[in-house]
Amino acid sequence: MSAAAALASIDALTEALAAHGYWADRRLATTVFLALSLQRPLLLEGEPGVGKTELAKALSKVLARPLIRLQCYDGIEQRETLYEWNHAAQLLHMRAAHDSATPEQLEREIYQERYLIHRPLLQALQTPAPGAVLLIDEVDRADEPFEAFLLEYLGEYQISIPELGTVTAQLPPITLLTSNRTRELNDAVKRRCLYHWMDYPERERELAILRAQVPQASQQLTQQVSDFVAQLRSQALAAHFARVPGIAESVEWAKALVALHTTALDAQRVQDTAGLLFKQREDVAALNDLLAQLLSPTSHG
Repeated sequence: MSAAAALASIDALTEALAAHGYWADRRLATTVFLALSLQRPLLLEGEPGVGKTELAKALSKVLARPLIRLQCYDGIEQRETLYEWNHAAQLLHMRAAHDSATPEQLEREIYQERYLIHRPLLQALQTPAPGAVLLIDEVDRADEPFEAFLLEYLGEYQISIPELGTVTAQLPPITLLTSNRTRELNDAVKRRCLYHWMDYPERERELAILRAQVPQASQQLTQQVSDFVAQLRSQALAAHFARVPGIAESVEWAKALVALHTTALDAQRVQDTAGLLFKQREDVAALNDLLAQLLSPTSHG
């Protein structure tokens, strides 16, 4: 399906994403469709592992646009996200032109775009047709000054470089921001974006994801994995864990079970592979305590 065809309707976009292994429910597909139609950034919030980052990757494939990823972290600086000057090249030029140029000429010459090192935001603004998909991943890990810095880009798809002026996108990048909600984002950022909360998928949608991502697994095994993970996330059991498994963990677990030639889940196999579902010792211990309940015949009703 072409990029233009994928954007024809919500159903077409859903189908195009599914063709690349991403199963979006109706609400998510509608929000993505509107973000693309209105050329607005999209803020995706939700627990780790629910498919926020994977959506950006799938959109990149559907729309045949390069994916540019900006991974946020505590203390990230503007020069790592936007641009920085190639000081070594500037210094070489200054030395070479020292005897033949005035200080004013030197200053004009060294602040040219050829000495600019493009970082993700500037790359996204200057990507030629059909444009880029920009993923600003885990923006909640950055600090508030970085959020303020993003406002010009999110609101106008432009950035200001003091030595060169304003750089405006000829083709607005498709921009997705993700947040695990480790802290509340600034209202000014939210106002510039469309918003969608991504929850864990319903059992049938997760089953479809597992079958698409792990085709080597038998239908019986994918059904058991889907049912088992759904139990872990249920209201009755989720309180026992610091964090329940996301889609990424259930897919990785299914792949591991196939590699171990598993045909059916049992307590020993779950214990042996618990590190693929949980990343904390306390969660693994809680899982082991609940195994009898999880694997009992009545627990799948």
